[in-house]
Amino acid sequence: MQTGEMTAADSQIDRRLEQLHIWGPLALLGVGAVLAVASADLMDGPAEWYTAGALVGAALVLQVWWHGTRHHRAHRGRSPSRAGTAYYAIRWAIAFVLTWINPFFAFYAAAGYMDADELIPGRWRRLGLFASVVIVAGAQVGGLPVRTTGQWLGFAGLMVVNYALQAFVAHITEQEEQRSRDRASTIEALQQALDENAALHAQLLVQAREAGVADERRRLAAEIHDTLAQGLTGIIAQLQVVVNTPDENQAREHVHRAMGLARHSLGEARRSVHNLAPVALDDAGLPEALKQTVTDWGERTGVRAEFTVTGIAQQLHDEIAATLLRIAQEALSNASRHARAGRLGVTVTFLDEEVILDIRDDGVGFDPLALPPRTRAGGFGLDGMRARAERIAGSLTVESEPGHGTALSARVPLVRHDQ
Repeated sequence: MQTGEMTAADSQIDRRLEQLHIWGPLALLGVGAVLAVASADLMDGPAEWYTAGALVGAALVLQVWWHGTRHHRAHRGRSPSRAGTAYYAIRWAIAFVLTWINPFFAFYAAAGYMDADELIPGRWRRLGLFASVVIVAGAQVGGLPVRTTGQWLGFAGLMVVNYALQAFVAHITEQEEQRSRDRASTIEALQQALDENAALHAQLLVQAREAGVADERRRLAAEIHDTLAQGLTGIIAQLQVVVNTPDENQAREHVHRAMGLARHSLGEARRSVHNLAPVALDDAGLPEALKQTVTDWGERTGVRAEFTVTGIAQQLHDEIAATLLRIAQEALSNASRHARAGRLGVTVTFLDEEVILDIRDDGVGFDPLALPPRTRAGGFGLDGMRARAERIAGSLTVESEPGHGTALSARVPLVRHDQ
């Protein structure tokens, strides 16, 4: 049951109990009055009739007053109060006198069994129950006052039995109330824990987003340094030669070189912008996007590039697919700048629980331990790809040595698009 449904059910129970406590004493008073009229021979003379009528009227006024003040008590619920204790005491006194006149009015006194726990605070409610038991037990032995020894014995025994039953019911009721309070506390604690977890989850998402932004900034910084900055430096160097040389042929040659560097830098800038958002995934899945990326890279670099898919291709979660595509783009970029390879192969393997991206080339290779400190610790190049894989609970391994090419493998969990 949901929290909202539990609240609605509790409110309905509260309304029914309120109606019982308002109309229950009136109904029992009516039953007692009808039976008293039917047993008129138990009442001695008009004086008792008039007294009984006046007390029944007083009981009605008391009930109307109590019913009319219920709105003032609404903010406290059904909690014991001084007003409730006073109401209980006055009602008990009226019931005692009525039962003294006619024992059938003990039905009205039995109303004390219903609401002593909600009208009288603390241990005083046991005294209230006992007072109601006195009236009911007196009626059960033939009415008050008790006269004979046998009646006294029966009266004592009935009081013990009645009080034991009512005390047992009151004890069970108190235990149930305590369980209700404990349950309410538990629900409140769980709700608080859920709110804290939601806040923590939101904080983690913000941190993950910030970490992704920082990682992307580092990657772009590396891209700019390794491509655009170097290209611009080369262009400046070529133009300086043009400015300082009087030979037109030599100047023309350096201008052509500067133009070539400018075109290359422009291409690198476009590739960097393209990599900011893997638009290749918008209209195709990962295998198609990788195949197109590898084909374009091979045509641009003149390197023989092959792409292979093994296993049953799956529609991956956007974050998984984007991460693998970015790793492949970074690896191809590194290969074009450093590997001097004649052949390169890219393979994506779909297993039951993970996806593996393998990129191999026959280039010059390198010693992974001999990388510049910035590359090992700054998040560029291989470490940037490794950070991407680890951010989605994956891993990246690199095998390479000078003269024997490079093999790179990224393993990430297989999370489908609908998960």
